[in-house]
Amino acid sequence: MSKPSDAELREQLTPEQYAVTQKAATETPFNNKYDAWFDDGIYVDIVSGEPLFSSLDKYDAGCGWPSFTKPIKKKAVKRHLDTSYGMYRTEVTSQDANSHLGHVFTDGPIAAGGLRYCINSASLRFVPVAELTAQGYSEYAELFNKE
Repeated sequence: MSKPSDAELREQLTPEQYAVTQKAATETPFNNKYDAWFDDGIYVDIVSGEPLFSSLDKYDAGCGWPSFTKPIKKKAVKRHLDTSYGMYRTEVTSQDANSHLGHVFTDGPIAAGGLRYCINSASLRFVPVAELTAQGYSEYAELFNKE
């Protein structure tokens, strides 16, 4: 899938979604859609629909943003050095659309690899397990088969 033009993105996204994904803005902590959302399903890039994270890897880090221990596929996100605001952080963007997602830190649960992907809700769209097939994500349904 090719990334929509800037004009198309401005029409398709809310002002906050555009600012976060295209201008690397950060949404308000504790006041965003997916921080306290723990339904079963996957989170996809709001711009491209690319699968990014699974609810199976989501946890409450207490930081005010949705936090995940890993992406659904390692290559789903790219890492970049971010030196904005006088800090050294690792920014994560989506592979296909290059949407700014958030940052990854090394203070996550040790048993799950030690990483915390701190992600802006505004960069995500949630697809519930019951809708995976209907929305074209059937290959991810098997993640949720509890046998």
